[in-house]
Amino acid sequence: MSKVSASLWTLMTLGSLMIAVVSYRYFLPHVQIPPDIGRNLMARPWLFVHAGMASTALLLGPFQFIASIRARAPKVHRWIGRTYVFASLVAGVAGLLLASGTDAGPVAQAGFGLLAVAWLFATAQAWRLAMAGRYAEHRRWMVRSFAMTFAAVTLRLYVPIGMALGVDFMEAYRAISWLCWVPNLMVAELYLNWPRVRPQLARADRPAVP
Repeated sequence: MSKVSASLWTLMTLGSLMIAVVSYRYFLPHVQIPPDIGRNLMARPWLFVHAGMASTALLLGPFQFIASIRARAPKVHRWIGRTYVFASLVAGVAGLLLASGTDAGPVAQAGFGLLAVAWLFATAQAWRLAMAGRYAEHRRWMVRSFAMTFAAVTLRLYVPIGMALGVDFMEAYRAISWLCWVPNLMVAELYLNWPRVRPQLARADRPAVP
């Protein structure tokens, strides 16, 4: 990894670890579900399924991008990948059910629902391509999949920002249902297509020859 890539990977991993550990609190005895979340019609049992499986995907996802593990310990890479895919697919289904049960209105239902569908599709594509031996394409879809897994982190960044700005919680929540994953996916696409985008930007910045 370059220094920039290593720094970004470290920040991504620390954010994932922190949110995963916090989310595992739902499995502690006598845990209290926050009232806003508890009003979801699908909260029991799907909140616990989603929290557990999404947290597992968050913990494992960053390690799928370490080239040295892929090269030196391919069996470890495959088992991490299988566990990540299983956790993401189960969490995606649970997330779709939770989206259908939210009381935040159709905007939030659509935002979280489409996140779940896109997450399921990207993860299934990554798995299918790996099974077909199309590893370069597999890695691209894994980047997209984890960009949506990482929505668990960005969501928790946007919530306090909305509160600090004095935005009504429910209005902010509806916006966050889209903001937590659409920008992530855009950044992932920019990263994946950077070799093609960079020369075009360079040409655009070049002064015109009179």
